[in-house]
Amino acid sequence: MQLVFLNTLEKQTDEGRVVSAQVSIGETQGKWSVVWTEPGGGSIRTNVWYEGTSWEEMISTFRHGVAVKLGEGYEPVLDGMLEDRKVAGGYVSMLQCYGELHCREELYNALREWRRAKAAAERKAPYAIARNNLLMMISAYVPHTEEELRSIPGWGEAKSKAYAEDVLTITRGFERRTTFPLTWVQEVLDPKAYAKWLYKQKELKYKSEMDRHRMTRSILQAVQDGLGLDELSEMLDMDRRRLVERIEQLDRAGYDMSPLLDREISRLPEEERERIREAIKAVGDKYLKPILQQVYSEAELEGKPLDSVYEKLRLMRLRLRKGQAREAM
Repeated sequence: MQLVFLNTLEKQTDEGRVVSAQVSIGETQGKWSVVWTEPGGGSIRTNVWYEGTSWEEMISTFRHGVAVKLGEGYEPVLDGMLEDRKVAGGYVSMLQCYGELHCREELYNALREWRRAKAAAERKAPYAIARNNLLMMISAYVPHTEEELRSIPGWGEAKSKAYAEDVLTITRGFERRTTFPLTWVQEVLDPKAYAKWLYKQKELKYKSEMDRHRMTRSILQAVQDGLGLDELSEMLDMDRRRLVERIEQLDRAGYDMSPLLDREISRLPEEERERIREAIKAVGDKYLKPILQQVYSEAELEGKPLDSVYEKLRLMRLRLRKGQAREAM
């Protein structure tokens, strides 16, 4: 094995001792490995974080593992393993941190229930209404006016116009323990808790990258193995809408999704496929709603889940675009 990278990290224990550990990256005939070693129980413990052929997945796994160890109190002897490790947080991140650390569970749950109902009524994903960290901040600061609500990061003009009264109706039922404006947060936020929170954000960021690379590998293998959307959705525990969006992204990135597209589209009646083709020719493929209105009557759509109809249109659009790209070559 060729050693590509090695760094030592140290952590001071509660007893005042210094514990040393090492993280390394190695390569053997195109296969990468990331290994963490540390003393324990009179011997050296080894933890293999990654073994595989993907450079991108290896780097994401390495960064995620290092972020976890930095959050545990380790410090590298040679710095620079995470490109943004020394970037300090700002006012907005302090508000986010305090909000998560002081989230009021009863109010937070009430806001989540409101979001669930609103998302269902508007046929949107819950995160499109408000993300969890925004609801946590609202539950921690308990705004009673629209001005106070808009001072919370992430709650802008569009959200105020659409949802301010709904949210304020809920928050006004709870006693507020702090004041507005929120400039006091910088003074009362515990520095150690804030530093730990910042490391946690890095950990979550790199975990998301790592999971994304692993998902890509799983999808590509599944396409090669002849699996369809049903099998893929169950295997990845992922709803079909997000899965189709990911397939579109992979196709744009240059991965060949044709085998999967052909399998799924072949299940559609030829007459329906032809109607979709003609609609795309007539109204273009930039937006799906005009295509849907061109292909299906209100009677045909009645009682059908729109997500499944839009899925057909997305797959057909993607397949036709691939065909046009080949013709243009």
